[in-house]
Amino acid sequence: MEVEGEKKVAMEAELGKETKEEAAADVSLKDLSRRLDDFAKERDWEKHHSPRNLLLAMVGEVGELSELFMWKGEVQKGCPGWEEREKEHLGEELSDVLLYLIRLSDMCGVDLGDAALKKIVKNAVKYPAPSKSA
Repeated sequence: MEVEGEKKVAMEAELGKETKEEAAADVSLKDLSRRLDDFAKERDWEKHHSPRNLLLAMVGEVGELSELFMWKGEVQKGCPGWEEREKEHLGEELSDVLLYLIRLSDMCGVDLGDAALKKIVKNAVKYPAPSKSA
């Protein structure tokens, strides 16, 4: 499995960090957005990143994510009983969805972080927490 090790080293180099823990420690939506933009520009993929194409690609990734849960019944928090390779695959598919979502929001001119914070506030008003009576 030396190829897998080589892929990991290449991915970490692509992130510009020495370890996975360092890469994840300070990640922000804006940083991911910048890295995705650079990645697309380096490969001349911008011409393919229309909102429609990105949405369809994201839907495809959501389908791949769904397949991981197919036939498993209810899955508890933390995915107990899943093998490490299954959890790693889950992380990859979740990341694919996230990255397409970030790229889509950029191509639509939406600040995803700001929109998400505003949506949390709207949801808090729409669905207030039950009052705690003493």
